[in-house]
Amino acid sequence: MKKSVKILVLASLLAVFGCKESEKSAQSAEDPSATESVGQSGVVDEVSNPNIVQTAVGSKEHSTLVTAVKAAGLVDALSNAGPFTVFAPTNAAFDKLPAGTVEGLLKPEKKDELKSILEYHTYVGVLKTDYMQDGQEFEMVNPKKVKITKKDGKTYVNGSEIIASIETSNGIIHVIGDVLLPK
Repeated sequence: MKKSVKILVLASLLAVFGCKESEKSAQSAEDPSATESVGQSGVVDEVSNPNIVQTAVGSKEHSTLVTAVKAAGLVDALSNAGPFTVFAPTNAAFDKLPAGTVEGLLKPEKKDELKSILEYHTYVGVLKTDYMQDGQEFEMVNPKKVKITKKDGKTYVNGSEIIASIETSNGIIHVIGDVLLPK
């Protein structure tokens, strides 16, 4: 009798654990990302300072930029260790572009063009305004150059004033009021 109770308990345990594994497999099939590894942007860290992407996501003034970064597939790249300098146009800067420009660039077939524009806003390294000199040029990721000008104590990149600077865990964001277009 004891032996049959043991077998019955063992069989019940196997059935229960077998069902749990089956559930996990079904969930993985429904949501492939549940088992896939994620890039740097998927790392959860509640202790460190936010990176460039996390900072931009938290800014209501940069929602268009965040949408563009996602559409261009640059979230993981800008979440990496860096360091990077990003000249970050505000939503108002994107609004200055001709009607339909942003919507057009967000289409999948324009991904390369959008990526090139965003790479023109990104420098590998940290450029603090205190160290920028009038007339300096910096080669951006895309690899075209931007020009720095200084006038009346203000710093400009390609004629767009740097409104604010925000240090992040992987670089610095310079908020600007214009979208920089590569020439």
